[in-house]
Amino acid sequence: MQTRTVTFTNREGIQLAGRLELPVGGTPVAFALFAHCFTCGQNLRAANRISRALAAEGIALLRFDFTGLGESEGEFADTGVSANVDDLVAAAEFLEREFEAPGILIGHSLGGAAVLQAAERIPSAKAVATIAAPAEPAHVLHLIGDAVEQIRNEGSAEVSLAGRRFRIGRRFLDDLDQARMDRHIAGLRRALLLFHSPMDRIVGIDNASHIFQQAKHPKSFISLDKADHLLSDDADAEYVGRTIAAWAHKYLPAHLAERAEEDLRDNQVTAWTGSTGYRTEILANGHVLAADEPASVGGTNTGPDPYALLLSALGACTGMTLRMYADRKQWPVEGILVALNHEKIHAEDCKHCETREGKVDSITRRLRIEGPLSGAQLKRLVEIADRCPVHQTLRSEVVIDTSLDAPEQPPDATRRRP
Repeated sequence: MQTRTVTFTNREGIQLAGRLELPVGGTPVAFALFAHCFTCGQNLRAANRISRALAAEGIALLRFDFTGLGESEGEFADTGVSANVDDLVAAAEFLEREFEAPGILIGHSLGGAAVLQAAERIPSAKAVATIAAPAEPAHVLHLIGDAVEQIRNEGSAEVSLAGRRFRIGRRFLDDLDQARMDRHIAGLRRALLLFHSPMDRIVGIDNASHIFQQAKHPKSFISLDKADHLLSDDADAEYVGRTIAAWAHKYLPAHLAERAEEDLRDNQVTAWTGSTGYRTEILANGHVLAADEPASVGGTNTGPDPYALLLSALGACTGMTLRMYADRKQWPVEGILVALNHEKIHAEDCKHCETREGKVDSITRRLRIEGPLSGAQLKRLVEIADRCPVHQTLRSEVVIDTSLDAPEQPPDATRRRP
């Protein structure tokens, strides 16, 4: 996915900082807005994994720091649930103004309570997903503990949350007292998807049960077995992201139709490598792939390395070519296995190489062709393997022209729809 740093102002004139994460190439099928947990920020690891999973399905996501947190301006002590809702509405207005209004709202923990309240003020939202959301924002009072009385008496107090110090003001408590989540949930009028772990020790599973009971259909619940509150396991966060993408597509039919009609030109590949690490997102004729390097050379091993992708292209082309030939000949080929390996060898050890000094690239290809075939048929298929187009390309002269584009947003990737 591609990441853009963005800023926008809320209704108080406070500048908020966020990240807009976009699919690699093409027009996003939808935009989503993410509300993080209480005192968390846009850099939460789980939010990054969810963003990546959504981007793989063509969904762009904006996540940002609420007022007084992270890179955003303002004082956290002056905020509350209502301020978070106002910030979400400002973020939605920013997306609508600059790109496209969000069709999906996602909230984690107290952010889940915030999106449930904000939905009625964001008419473009068709689907709302919550992760470990409390049924009542007042649930977080136990995190503040003995500081509640000090806040009521003195106007604010410093509290320790997740190992960090925050100043919380009276507005926060007032919002908790005034919030009527049941009314917002019952009047949501949007598709709702709840994620919650029965192992969550911060916000109990009974909160999900209450929200589910209050909500009207369409509503769905998914249990995050063994996950913790912050989705510390990357696999849990990625599962949430993939599931939201699959579920939300049902409620975004217009966008899906638009994407299906896009002109995907043959042999059009876009690769995006971010500012850290080697992971590279690839869009190949509308299909999302990923490449990376092994951990032994500084990568994170979240995808095959470039040479593995090269071998994959040769292997796939070989299998397809043999299948086409066998079908045309009506030979009883039941399956084709192509195993490949790449290494660099000394030129002097290569019997068939014209190069005699240094090292050369060597690819070994082993075939296993299943089916009741004669020896002559198998021999012919081995000969045909050398005729696959990718094989021919690797053996022929290849010209690569490289040019430098101006540093601007990729075409269509962030273009606002008319």
